[in-house]
Amino acid sequence: MVEAAAGRRSGTSRRRPSGSGGEHQRLVALAVAARVAMVSTRSAGPAVAGGDGAGAAGTGAGPAAGRGRCMEDFFDCLLGLLGALGMTWATARPQRQPLPPLPRGVGAGPEPTDARRFAAALRATPGRIAGNGACAVASLYTLQGKKGVNQDAMIFWENFCSRDDTIFCGVFDGHGPYGHLVAKRVRDLLPLKLGADLGMEDGRVASTGNIKLNTNDVASSEHIVRGGTAVSSEAQQNGDYPEVFPALRTSFLKAFHVMDRDLKLHKNIDCFFSGTTAVAVIKQGHNLIIGNLGDSRAVLGTRDENNQLVAVQLTVDLKPDIPSESQRIRQRRGRIFALPEEPEVARVWLPRYNSPGLAMARAFGDFCLKDHGVISVPDVSYHHITEKDEFVVLATDGVWDVLSNDEVVNTVSRVTSRASAARFLVESAHRAWRTRFPTSKVDDCAAVCLFLNTNEASESSSSLANNLADAVQVSTAQCSKTIQVSAPIDGNEVSVVETR
Repeated sequence: MVEAAAGRRSGTSRRRPSGSGGEHQRLVALAVAARVAMVSTRSAGPAVAGGDGAGAAGTGAGPAAGRGRCMEDFFDCLLGLLGALGMTWATARPQRQPLPPLPRGVGAGPEPTDARRFAAALRATPGRIAGNGACAVASLYTLQGKKGVNQDAMIFWENFCSRDDTIFCGVFDGHGPYGHLVAKRVRDLLPLKLGADLGMEDGRVASTGNIKLNTNDVASSEHIVRGGTAVSSEAQQNGDYPEVFPALRTSFLKAFHVMDRDLKLHKNIDCFFSGTTAVAVIKQGHNLIIGNLGDSRAVLGTRDENNQLVAVQLTVDLKPDIPSESQRIRQRRGRIFALPEEPEVARVWLPRYNSPGLAMARAFGDFCLKDHGVISVPDVSYHHITEKDEFVVLATDGVWDVLSNDEVVNTVSRVTSRASAARFLVESAHRAWRTRFPTSKVDDCAAVCLFLNTNEASESSSSLANNLADAVQVSTAQCSKTIQVSAPIDGNEVSVVETR
């Protein structure tokens, strides 16, 4: 409209001498453009002032952004008027220069053009399950809650690092606006980073000198008892650590450190207020190494001296109310307190702002709190598998918030088919949420049930193991597709069943 009005005005005006007419047109154009900019600034003022503080901080809106838009309107108006008056502008308005791309292999990992190939290659990996499914020794299942997108992720990887005696499995519970993306990325990349370090000869004797550790960063699990169930203590139950444990612990520490750095450098996932927990397990022969970050949990189902199935907690819920964790957080100016509506849940807050309220002391991501005591150093523990150990359950806090360790172990022991164990457990947790917390939104739940290849301690367990192949075949035929894959590993033909 302004351009059209200017055009009509210039077309109907009387001709002026060329010497002074050009200068007069420039003054008229500048005056009109300045008036339009003043009107735009006044109209934008109430909208900017009316926004709340959280919205302005989170989206970048505010007085500065409003002034930036007004200046853009001013230049656009000025150029339009000059164009309508038949005048040319000597120099164009400077354009924002794009940021230079990061070198390939630094930070984000695969480029967007290669992301689909990368995902397809992972899905085609024999022995790897990253969704609801089952195989001969494991069962996986996740169910979305009522809080929005499902932020839980899980993985099972048989023949890990091309070793027929090695299994990797883990569960990841995302939180924050992009927690689902963080959890999936950690699910996909953490095993690769861990496997790459395990495959290196130097990884067996590498030191952790390049990783910044605090003597208070690794909490001891010996003094913590949850719900009447003892936490596994290596010194009390399994004697000295085996020779393989120091190298595997180093690999866990390095892989978690590199994974967190990858998230920090990622260009497309904002991890400032988003993150994920992680419980990752490597089973190598009779050795079980567990890396824990956050409040997801690993529990062992084993037989006691009376041949009764009992639960033994293998990890510690790394929450801010643990003394060693709270000491570290407060030393770095982080604040810890619970909200009035949930006094039993301690949360971590920034020094001067009541945000973000993280309910765990360690996590991937959450870089707003990394300078205030929240770390990504895992608590790495060891368990020697005996003939009395039957299975390990890894699950997110959606399961543990409503079911005790004993209830989880008893639930898994009652299943008629190992292939349906995780699904039966997760559905039981969902029913418990509706019963125990009818006014609360059901949380996302994810579980991995890893059955250990040991001699069973009862006839019922032995019978179940003998009929396992038939049970898996019947269960998977009803709800999913089973793929038989044969792949050469170390010169031998290995057959793997993968369910999707």
